Amino acid sequence: MTTTTGEYPMQKWVFEDAAGRFDIDLGDSNMLPGRLDQLSVPPGLELDYGHDRGIGPLRDRVADLYGGDSASVLITQGAQQALYLVYAALLPPGAQVIVYRPGWQQSWDITADLGCRVDCAPYREDLTFDVEAAAALAGPGLRLIVANSPCNPTGRRIADSDLKGLLALAERHDAHLLLDEEYALDLRDSPAVGGDRVISVSSLSKVYGFPGLRVGWLYGPPEVVEACARRKFLSTIANSVLCETLACDVLDHRDHYLRRYTEITRQGLDLVREFARRNADAVELVEPEDTPFAWLRLTTGEQPLALCRRVLDAGVLLMPGETLGASDGFRICFARDPGAVTEGLRRLEPLLRPAPQVPPSAGPHGGRNSNLPNGVL
Repeated sequence: MTTTTGEYPMQKWVFEDAAGRFDIDLGDSNMLPGRLDQLSVPPGLELDYGHDRGIGPLRDRVADLYGGDSASVLITQGAQQALYLVYAALLPPGAQVIVYRPGWQQSWDITADLGCRVDCAPYREDLTFDVEAAAALAGPGLRLIVANSPCNPTGRRIADSDLKGLLALAERHDAHLLLDEEYALDLRDSPAVGGDRVISVSSLSKVYGFPGLRVGWLYGPPEVVEACARRKFLSTIANSVLCETLACDVLDHRDHYLRRYTEITRQGLDLVREFARRNADAVELVEPEDTPFAWLRLTTGEQPLALCRRVLDAGVLLMPGETLGASDGFRICFARDPGAVTEGLRRLEPLLRPAPQVPPSAGPHGGRNSNLPNGVL
């Protein structure tokens, strides 16, 4: 995967360029959004301040996801705030952070804003996590390694051997490993359980399809939870009691939402696979591992942002690689109604290859007058 320094902010792409211009969303990376009428709230719920760490019933439910202790849980405003709190709690100015790129812009932008030295490790050619490259970057000031598994945007999981390598690297440098596990379907497998150097972050946004609740969490060593909770209190005090109560209802029906996720992503991925087979001269599908999206390498020579702009004109939102730190492809989300995926791919297909550029001399009025004999002007 080719990284790029010619980044394009996702915030600008989604909230400025694309706002109001599409009717098919294959760009956002979450499951088909749920609706409020699918959830229930106990009558008489008091809308007080709640708790800075999250209401007890929700912390207990999240702890159950990991098979761990609620003392290791902090409820946050989505996974985004959880990640930010970890950076703020663990990273003094001048600390080194190693992130993998392409990935989520926050991991290199916010850490740099905090005065850290940020080094971006690449993936291997097959998009597996290059532990050796990360180790080569590690210096005496290393405090945090950030990895996303399954990865956004590649859709690939971190292999057990690579995970062990990153854990060993963190231990050698007295650092922590921050795992963004938004797309993990079974958090009981998280290395954060029972570990003293691993922090796991997840939410209800991606797999469950409730990004509008803005409910996320971190699971990690109690001392890290305590440091993050203090900073959370000083910024937002607590989450919405209403949203946290609705989140309890989501997790009470977890099996239902996971079955729904599995079925919709299976249907959507079949459509994207067929699309990639039909257009093998223009795109190469990176087979995703339990993610609601896939990475499509663009082999036409066109920049992804240029393609995605033309597709946006056709009313379809895709996510150009430039918003994720890459310049060789785009992300497409297939966790949508199969009809919407089918129609979105139908609109994308005729735009996939850029129109050939006609040299000025080849046009009807370019260069010499082609209606006259050679040499006659």
